[in-house]
Amino acid sequence: MTFDAIKMPDTPACATALEVATAYCSPALLNHSIRAYVWAAAYGTEQGIDFDPELLYVAAMFHDIALMPEFDSHTVGFDDASGHVAWVFAAGAGWPAARRQRLVEAVVAHMLDEVDVTADPEGFLLERSTSLDISGRYMDDFSDAFKAEVLEVYPRLGIAEEFLGCFRDQAERKPESSAAAAIRNDIAQRILTNGLDA
Repeated sequence: MTFDAIKMPDTPACATALEVATAYCSPALLNHSIRAYVWAAAYGTEQGIDFDPELLYVAAMFHDIALMPEFDSHTVGFDDASGHVAWVFAAGAGWPAARRQRLVEAVVAHMLDEVDVTADPEGFLLERSTSLDISGRYMDDFSDAFKAEVLEVYPRLGIAEEFLGCFRDQAERKPESSAAAAIRNDIAQRILTNGLDA
């Protein structure tokens, strides 16, 4: 697998989702979102998983959007709030209700411990790719050469410290959230020792 083999889906929804993510995400979080798609698409392709590239790409662009102040919710965790933002975006893009719901499921699934690949292939791939990028799980999914290639194109830009700060803020304000659970389960140590930052 090479970086050049990963094709970014070229649809109006994908282009606009990238535009929104670029407008609101920090540079580090934007690169994380793009890498989340790249890792997910690469793994899905290598493993022969049948996934929807457009749905996966839009989910990747929006999965962390509610960590940004403009979309932060004081009532629900960032993953649920990001799902709401994605639903509104997809409605504006003219996606039918069932497809909007699939998008929300994929966004929310990225914070689950386990996702059924047959029921939600995009959620499965997004959970796997974001776990690799943030906490260093599944490091053996790709060769060192492929990982280096991706990081050269989309560098990390201090994502570990920035992301951990966001999670700690979420956990303090929303103790029942998935971010709070992750902090209690010592994700901080995994984030700060992620092999992708070595």
